[in-house]
Amino acid sequence: MDNEHSVDIAALEKLVAEAKASGGAEIANTQKFMERFCDALGLPTPDFSKPDNSQNDYAYERRITFKHPDGSTSPGRIDLYKRGCFVLESKQSSIAQVRAHRDQLSLLPEDATQLKMGTARRGTGGWDRSMLAARNQAESYARALPIEHGYPPFLLVLDVGHVLEVYADFSGQGKNYAHFPDRQSYRLTMDDLLLPAAQERLRAIWTEPLSLDPAKRSAEVTRDIAGRLSIIAKRLELKHDPKDVAEFLMRCLFTMFAEDVGLLPEAGFAELLKQLADRPETFPVALEALWKTMDEGGYEPRLMTTLKRFNGSLFKSRRALPLAAEDIHELYVAAMQDWSDVEPAIFGTLLERALNPRERSKLGAHYTPRAYVERLVMPTIIEPLRADWEEVQAHIA
Repeated sequence: MDNEHSVDIAALEKLVAEAKASGGAEIANTQKFMERFCDALGLPTPDFSKPDNSQNDYAYERRITFKHPDGSTSPGRIDLYKRGCFVLESKQSSIAQVRAHRDQLSLLPEDATQLKMGTARRGTGGWDRSMLAARNQAESYARALPIEHGYPPFLLVLDVGHVLEVYADFSGQGKNYAHFPDRQSYRLTMDDLLLPAAQERLRAIWTEPLSLDPAKRSAEVTRDIAGRLSIIAKRLELKHDPKDVAEFLMRCLFTMFAEDVGLLPEAGFAELLKQLADRPETFPVALEALWKTMDEGGYEPRLMTTLKRFNGSLFKSRRALPLAAEDIHELYVAAMQDWSDVEPAIFGTLLERALNPRERSKLGAHYTPRAYVERLVMPTIIEPLRADWEEVQAHIA
């Protein structure tokens, strides 16, 4: 996306400043905010609402019908809806107001005493509850959409002039909307909207929401690394038992993963591989020494740091198979990938693809895709736990 040439920074800065100063008028301010937001980011603005509701694929106050277990129905309206992209639910909270003394009220204009405070005051438990209620409301709207619409990948919860919260479910089942991209950065303040990364993310939500699916990135990494591993595995299987090859590759992969999630020094393992490519005869000794330290904990001289102990017995066997310089280079290229966003389940994919079919069957090395796992886990484990959690939240509230 050409973010630099599509965003009107001056218009966005003005919008942020004016929105932060607004308050209380949720309906009036939501539509004004969203119109100017879309204009500033170079996005299409919502269409006029049409009498034929089937044509309201991008509109304010999109009508939906709730279907209840007893067969009855009730109407609802989505604050802003874009088919295949998102459901947006909006609130507008208030900031603390300075109260005038009674004797001073007569000096103020009549309208100055008519304050609209909004749904809740920011920074209070009431505000947290109102945002949670808005998120749950957005999810209920998503579930009430016509079947042919499917579930939108995103839920957006807007507190006009304060924050925009983002939740996502790329499974198409509408049952696992979670903080996006994570719990630390799912909430965007008004000032965050001025950051290019946030702008690019929001533009994608409006135009290419599925491009943000982390599984796509995982698949790209899988294809690239699996291709490199298959080359190494085929060469090793000519001289070594497939079980030993599989265990060796898994130790290499876990070490790459540990490096990118901060359990090892940044780029430490990758740089070690880069050095070993020039001295392949030292490769087995160097890796076995590293894995011994990872298994027991202690100071690692090559990485110049003290490592915590990696339990779980993965490194109890520290055997490193000898590799040619070109194979060590393939491992180095794999290690340079960004593993921090890759799910651990990817190890199964890599192992399955790295081994030849006959040995894969012998070892029972088969990877079950995430989507298949979710179809089983969601209704049997996640949904009952979520229902219990919602009940606890209700009691607390």
